[in-house]
Amino acid sequence: MRSIPYGELAALGTSVCWTMSTLAFSAAGQRLGSLALNIIRLVFAFVFLTAFCSIQRGLPLPTDASPHTWAWLSVSGAIGLILGDLCLFRAFALVGPRLSTLIMALVPPIAAVCGWLWLDERLSATDVAGMAVTLAGVAWVVLEQPPVAAAEPRTREATGIALAVLGALGQGVGLVLSKLGMGVYDPFAATQVRIIAGIVGFSLILSAVRWWPRVIAGARDRAGMGFAAIGAFLGPFVGVSLSLIAIQRTKTGVAATLMSLTPVFIIPAVMVAHREAVSPRAILGAVVAVSGVAILWLS
Repeated sequence: MRSIPYGELAALGTSVCWTMSTLAFSAAGQRLGSLALNIIRLVFAFVFLTAFCSIQRGLPLPTDASPHTWAWLSVSGAIGLILGDLCLFRAFALVGPRLSTLIMALVPPIAAVCGWLWLDERLSATDVAGMAVTLAGVAWVVLEQPPVAAAEPRTREATGIALAVLGALGQGVGLVLSKLGMGVYDPFAATQVRIIAGIVGFSLILSAVRWWPRVIAGARDRAGMGFAAIGAFLGPFVGVSLSLIAIQRTKTGVAATLMSLTPVFIIPAVMVAHREAVSPRAILGAVVAVSGVAILWLS
């Protein structure tokens, strides 16, 4: 009998959490602004993680992490949570979420290649087939509507695409560096290290552009802060921690593929939350993506 695939289950749980956090952050971003939201969500996540680790580990802070763990996870946090998220959020504004999300489908192959080069992770033919089918289904869903209006300036579109590629690169490399630095260390404490690095990095950016007054003003918006707290709980706290559990227990490329299902999972979410109609094409794409997940599961 096959053992319980905890890594794959954690990766799917990550996609579900990121789907719900996307809806919460979308509402929060409209009220707080993307740059202010970035650090506010990380501060909320740090509070949640500190409380959780105090109960679960008896240590509120990751003081038991080795210098090796601190170094690699800090670099991972800087690349994934700062570079990756900053580029992705800006790409959303320039070319829209559909094209940006499609380009983010590059994360699994980037993670797979980096895992092969740095961690000597080998993918079977079945793994590759499952990843290809899953990403094809995601792409089919995302490309249902034209991502950019015809009137959009080409320079704006090119900039948005370049930023989305950088975002995908940041996410993929960040995942592999997380696995490299984490080893057998506690995933929640490892997430805390990454969050600390993200808070420090965004604090430096906000100080450089002198945007702290905007963050303070946004913190006075109760509704925006409420959405940010919900998104931080589901995203940087639970979602990112599950993603580290996933890469700790399965191949990085497989985990990244299962984590890329957010565009598919968001279909029923928008049907319920926003009463949006969903086309047969989107449903077919979801079926294809789930078929790819089944192949990965059986492999």
